[in-house]
Amino acid sequence: MTKNPGLAGILCFALVAACLVPLTFGQQPGGAQSVNLAEQLSAGQLHGVNRTASALPAPAGSVHLSEAAGSGLVWLKGTEFSEGTIEVEVRGRDVYQQSFPGIAFHGVDDQTYEAVYLRPFNFRADDPVRHKHAVQYVSVPDNDWPKLREKFPDEFESSVDVDKTIEPAGWVSLRIVVAAKSVRVYVGKATVPALSVRRLGSAEHGMIGLWAGNNSDGDFANLRITRTK
Repeated sequence: MTKNPGLAGILCFALVAACLVPLTFGQQPGGAQSVNLAEQLSAGQLHGVNRTASALPAPAGSVHLSEAAGSGLVWLKGTEFSEGTIEVEVRGRDVYQQSFPGIAFHGVDDQTYEAVYLRPFNFRADDPVRHKHAVQYVSVPDNDWPKLREKFPDEFESSVDVDKTIEPAGWVSLRIVVAAKSVRVYVGKATVPALSVRRLGSAEHGMIGLWAGNNSDGDFANLRITRTK
């Protein structure tokens, strides 16, 4: 006769089962979901495209994306995001044309997505033109930054850190608010968006990823996802 495992046995089984099931992110709107990126990496839930991720010693749960020629990203498996807010701490470098950390969203595949990223080396640039190119929105492959800068100058990129309180090589808060037809971007502690643009992507939902531009690495921590739809 099989013995009754009792409550302790049931709880033990449930804990083991939970550890075996990868963390996924559904589409249901609700409260903010905090994502421990290092745990996701350990669980095999980060998929790199022209980038690899490695865990950082601090802060807890943070990861580093490798440097490579061309843009690249690391998708978070199981993320399905439509509208809401993506918050993350990013850290780049104050090295001209070699630091472009950001977030991709509405990922359809490895070449089709929208993204918002920073150019930390332009945060405090004395050149007024460079200073205006500190935060960028793109929708690839059809609307990457060269086309947007040529066709719509200053519409899809802007300056940040007017008061020069953000360290170009330090951790920077990035908050991206995605609606059906618009994207608003808040950088640092600002309560006014550094960039507010019309959406150019046609996908209504898709994956979320950590993004880095040409010849750029980047550090990422404290990712939070809040869905409103």
